[in-house]
Amino acid sequence: MTTEGTVLPLSALDRSSLPIAGGKAANLGEMLRAGVPVPPGFVLTTSAFRAAAKAANIGPQLEELAKAEPSDRACLAALAAEIRAALSSVTVPEAIAEACVRAYDAELGGAAVAVRSSATAEDLPDASFAGQQDTYLGVLGKDALLDAVRRCWASLFTERAVVYRADRSIDPRDVSLAVVVQRLVHARAAGVLFTANPVTGRRREAVIDAAPGLGEAVVSGATNPDHLEVRVDTGEIVTRRLGDKRVVIEALPGGGTRHEERTDGSAEACISDAEARDLAAMGARVEAHFGAPQDIEWAIDPEGKILLVQSRPITTLFPIPVGPLSSASPLRVYFSFNVAQGVFRPLSPMALQFWRALAGVAARGIGLWDGEPLDGPPIAAVGASRLFLDITALFRDPIGRRLVAFALSRMEARSGVAIRALIDDERLGLVETPRWRIARAAVRALARTRAPLTLARALANPDAVPGRISEKVDAAIAIGTVPEGSPPVAYVDAVERMIREGIGPFIFTGVPSIAGALVSMLLFRRALADLMTEEEVHTLLRSLPNNPTTEMDLELWSLSRRVGADPASHRVLRDEAPAALAKRYADRSLPAVLQRELASFLARWGARGVAEIDIGVPRWGDDPTHILGSLANYLSLGDDASPPDVAFERGAREAEQKAEELVARAREKGALRGAVARFAVPRVRRLLGAREAPKFGIVRIIAQARSLLLAAGRLLVQEGKLAAEDDVFFLDLRELRAVTGGTDLRALVAERRRLNTLELGRKHVPRIVLSDGTEPEMIAAAASGEGGLSGTPASAGRVTGKARVVLDPVGAKIEPGEILVAPSTDPGWTPLFLTAGGLVMEMGGSMSHGAVVAREYGIPAVVGVAGATARITTGQQITVDGGAGRVGVEA
Repeated sequence: MTTEGTVLPLSALDRSSLPIAGGKAANLGEMLRAGVPVPPGFVLTTSAFRAAAKAANIGPQLEELAKAEPSDRACLAALAAEIRAALSSVTVPEAIAEACVRAYDAELGGAAVAVRSSATAEDLPDASFAGQQDTYLGVLGKDALLDAVRRCWASLFTERAVVYRADRSIDPRDVSLAVVVQRLVHARAAGVLFTANPVTGRRREAVIDAAPGLGEAVVSGATNPDHLEVRVDTGEIVTRRLGDKRVVIEALPGGGTRHEERTDGSAEACISDAEARDLAAMGARVEAHFGAPQDIEWAIDPEGKILLVQSRPITTLFPIPVGPLSSASPLRVYFSFNVAQGVFRPLSPMALQFWRALAGVAARGIGLWDGEPLDGPPIAAVGASRLFLDITALFRDPIGRRLVAFALSRMEARSGVAIRALIDDERLGLVETPRWRIARAAVRALARTRAPLTLARALANPDAVPGRISEKVDAAIAIGTVPEGSPPVAYVDAVERMIREGIGPFIFTGVPSIAGALVSMLLFRRALADLMTEEEVHTLLRSLPNNPTTEMDLELWSLSRRVGADPASHRVLRDEAPAALAKRYADRSLPAVLQRELASFLARWGARGVAEIDIGVPRWGDDPTHILGSLANYLSLGDDASPPDVAFERGAREAEQKAEELVARAREKGALRGAVARFAVPRVRRLLGAREAPKFGIVRIIAQARSLLLAAGRLLVQEGKLAAEDDVFFLDLRELRAVTGGTDLRALVAERRRLNTLELGRKHVPRIVLSDGTEPEMIAAAASGEGGLSGTPASAGRVTGKARVVLDPVGAKIEPGEILVAPSTDPGWTPLFLTAGGLVMEMGGSMSHGAVVAREYGIPAVVGVAGATARITTGQQITVDGGAGRVGVEA
């Protein structure tokens, strides 16, 4: 066989060399081109691996691995072990072995080397695969070199690497591996450098871990290193913690390494402040070259020269949101709309368009902005396909800061914690806005929207609020009517008309109406401040009327009782999978009772769904699998299950009784307090329940817009302009209009689909993030030494039961009395509440959706519990104290 291109010097590589040299080697070549000191070496390219793989005959196992389900860990592990065994024992093809040894002698003088794996799916901008393949240090001699190469090849199929790739939908047949051979640095000190703080997210703050000897002691966690944090722009060392550095790894003269135990070294740093600053500056050069923060391994040789032996992107950092105001001042504050809505997943491009446009219509309507509604107001920003709001100006205003703190303490408590962590940041000092200017803007907004009149009507007749909001929704939907046989662009026009003409009246009816709940609550607390406990408040807020979400849940329960009484419907719900039943529903082949009752339910509630704020996500009307699964779960509970409708009615009676009791207490303290309480208490119940009406209204509008866009998509597929009808959701309205005119954007759609798939795997979305990358909540948590499971009291009561951790409600089942532990919830989750004994949520505040619904069903709830889904496991016995805001976990 030919060996041309099998061995290449590192200096011949750049980022385009990924297919032949893998990520690690390609990055080393880039660093050399940037003038960064890197130990000399060469790469054994992927062609060598392919030849070895062919000789080892691993093709059949790769085919099986490609077919395996990512969740079948046992199958993945078994196949990975077979492939490793084959590659570990394969004979390196003679021509490849000769080329490798020749380069070792000629370029590195046969000295001790480091042999590192360099996979083609490694050290990439969107997936670092850090630590997935193996490295061998102190390799000396030709036989040892070839053995290390073989072991590197085999490490492409370690169990952790195979699982990591499977979870990211990377085809195992498409990955390959090169091997980097570099002269070993006999380091005086070595370690790891992050060019951005991986804990707080702050950019331009280098974090260094350092230890004597080879860096493997730091990378493997074998020693407790020195830890330094350096501000790149000033050179200031803001944190210095000296580790004991008891374990030191050194290279042996005859090859290999040794672990040496030493005495406590915490009295002296292993690198100087000057070396720390030099490392930070060098890291900044590498970051600038690659255009992204880097995770770098470094070494300092006995002469004091710094060399970099590896660089990969830090893929765990949350991208800094970008919007029109991003460059307006040195530091911006971004608040996550996604987190506020309980939706961690990325939003489709069309959803981002919709919410920007909605905000644009609102801002124009109140006279705060006169731009194009489709662009959205300048406060809208996007990061990692999530929507953020730039609240910098609001936070820096004295009144605005108090309003933000108050609102977040009620809606999303942990965001309130994050905001409080920013108060002392001198870069975000208060900026006074003339009060006359604020007053003028407020008067103009109130006059343009007639909000005082709408508020007065809501307070006068709170039970009419849902109907008024529904009327505006119906009017907005009617605007989007399209005659049959219209071209694709007509459907795009209809959606744009709904946004421009229909959403404004809906917003300016819904928002002031629901503001009545806040007015009522303020009056209620003022009248009864010293006459009630928080537990009594929770009792008052149970089983609220006028709430479409609880109406939906109770109707679903009632539906389960009706279809359960029909033998044919009961049988199919028991015996067939929900997905199969959903297909039968579409084919109209379900038993008659189930077909009719489900159609009736979906006619009213089919606009809802999980992550329903995203227009790109199917509604229950599109796919009722989740609803059918919930029905099957309810029917499996048996006749002895506690009926939620009975519990709801009991809660309503207790709440009304408590309302009368509280009004009587206030009356005893004086006629005025009694009158205020008599006015406020019933309105608190009726208007707080109605707070879900605008959310349901906007979801109905989204569902109508979705159906119009899908109709356009079907026509565009027929015309050959799109590959699939739901491609429309990976474009914005202007782009979709361009497609109707003949512009080919299929490549753009494919790339956005790929990015969306990657973003679906993101496990962390910050509530608040600064434009320098800092996540204030992380700083607040570190400062408080946050430990136990505590959060915000959301629904009073105490319950002990088995935990059920649910990350996705579709297909989930909650046995009666189990405690639901979830990252967040939106209305699509609430069918699970009907059987839950308690609720623990990572997100939310006392007025968030999950908290309100938990109170209505009378189940104890604690929200805003950091890391709950990771720190609690299904089956654990836990105690939820909803009044105290604590969660106890049995050991």
